Amino acid sequence: MMIRFAAIGVLGLLTLAACEQRQAEPAAPAPAAEAPAVQPALADILTADGLGPARIGMTRADLVKAWGDDAQPNAVGGPDSQACDIFHPAKAPEGVQVMVQDGVLTRITLARGATIKTDRGLGLGDTAMAIKQTYGGAVFAQPHKYRAAPAEDLFAWSKGGSTAYVTDPAARGVRYEIGEDGKVAMIHAGDPSIQLVEGCS
Repeated sequence: MMIRFAAIGVLGLLTLAACEQRQAEPAAPAPAAEAPAVQPALADILTADGLGPARIGMTRADLVKAWGDDAQPNAVGGPDSQACDIFHPAKAPEGVQVMVQDGVLTRITLARGATIKTDRGLGLGDTAMAIKQTYGGAVFAQPHKYRAAPAEDLFAWSKGGSTAYVTDPAARGVRYEIGEDGKVAMIHAGDPSIQLVEGCS
């Protein structure tokens, strides 16, 4: 009987020693939290920052690598193509035009034939009312320069914009150009160049 108690006592001491040793060992470091994956730009969603590989602020050379050069190089772009050029890149989606100012992509436009939507799910043919309801108080309406009401321009700035004329080159926004039928005729996304109503001016 004494031998059994002695054996149990020794076993208990060994177990206690093992537990103490385990507690003394430094805890393994917790695995580092993985950085959230950067969401790739979607090729069929227009945002104030760009469309697919075409990003506002990139150089013309990088734009050409992504979408190809002017699909109609003999067509008239801006009045001074070195200072400002508007064209449809050969590999860009249908109805998409770009504005390049001083060698930098400043604006992407959805024109006739474009089926691309904005990140709010809005596209050509949507009503001005749908845009105002979607953005709520974050949209700024301005009368159209050349067309009678209900034609108007609706601006939604995502960065650096205001209700006054925006000049900050870091500003980004989307302009919905509304026709006399009350529907979106064109959409412009990019920097303050979205405010230009006569091409490059």
